[in-house]
Amino acid sequence: MDFSLTEEQQMIIETARKVGSEFGLEYWAEKDEKKEFPTECWQAICDAGLAGASLPVEFGGSNLGMLEMALIIEELAASGAGATVGQMFMINPIFGGVSVSKFGSPAMQNELLPALADGRLNFCMALTEPDAGTNTLAMKTFASPEGDGWRLNGRKIWITAVDAAQKMLVVARTRKAEEVERPTQGISMFVIDVDREGLSYTPIDKVGTRTLSACSVFFDDVFIRSDELIGTLDNGFKELLHVLNTERVVTTACMVGAGRLAERLAIQYANDRKVFGGRPISAYQGLQFPLAQSHAELKCARLMNLHAAALYDAGHPYASEANTAKLIGSQAATHAIERSMQAMGGMGYAKEFHVERLWRDARLFKFAPISEEMILNFIATHDLGMPKSY
Repeated sequence: MDFSLTEEQQMIIETARKVGSEFGLEYWAEKDEKKEFPTECWQAICDAGLAGASLPVEFGGSNLGMLEMALIIEELAASGAGATVGQMFMINPIFGGVSVSKFGSPAMQNELLPALADGRLNFCMALTEPDAGTNTLAMKTFASPEGDGWRLNGRKIWITAVDAAQKMLVVARTRKAEEVERPTQGISMFVIDVDREGLSYTPIDKVGTRTLSACSVFFDDVFIRSDELIGTLDNGFKELLHVLNTERVVTTACMVGAGRLAERLAIQYANDRKVFGGRPISAYQGLQFPLAQSHAELKCARLMNLHAAALYDAGHPYASEANTAKLIGSQAATHAIERSMQAMGGMGYAKEFHVERLWRDARLFKFAPISEEMILNFIATHDLGMPKSY
């Protein structure tokens, strides 16, 4: 088992580090304060070829893998962005790139993927519903056949960056739950325009990840054309899981990077801060041990995440590894950021030292895109062979 990175992968990391350094802590603090989408940073990521790293060459990508994407995201997060940068990759290379490249028609791929890779097109994904939450199979949003297409009605919630997107990946029922043998049947995916008659949205005011909005989305007789179906009609649930499990890899990568960034900020502060006889506070084990513990936890999460990404790239099952990495990654990052804030004392609570933003942003990923409790349910049933508990 070879854990070394190739020369190409090292170059990718250096490119991501260079791009990330151009949009440092002050840039992200300003975007957070103004609640603005980081358009300039995302365009620079696209211009450097990083957004399309895993897309096919014929569509403007580099035909690399999920492993390279994880390395890119981690480095961008560690350079100053923190966890928020992972969400930008979720909505575009994952929700847009994975879904369209794996399940889209040739015409859809030719139209959308080059525009995604070069930054002309942003995506969002409408999945979660107010009365369903994690129980995706309980969704009520319904697409009824009409002529050469469908009419979509329903509501979604906590949908990221709708206001910055031109295309939306929508998951809806196309057959009612009581009409199918299994609840996983009767679910389909569509890629539609955000700017479409009958589609509206309202923002949700939230504590963190403020550079990307979260919205409630409403579908009121929205017409969907036949060529906007992506994947298999009525049998899109397995294809949806393929998209969602790659989302786990992206989440873990941004969390590991955010943890690394918090760790670096705490060490810089602790090395400069001198009390009790002029010694830097970093010389005391009371500060060293918590940060060292977090460092070890982050390294373990990173290895599991890269393992999951490598399995995906090799075409092997990877759901268990991706979910495990996400569980440990969110916990490790939370610990690292909390301990970094504690090491900085009162200044860790001050916006000028930036850790408080990392703290606010990271809290989301304890329960999103999947909660710790649901991952533990998955591990208990799929890995340990225990009966389903819910």
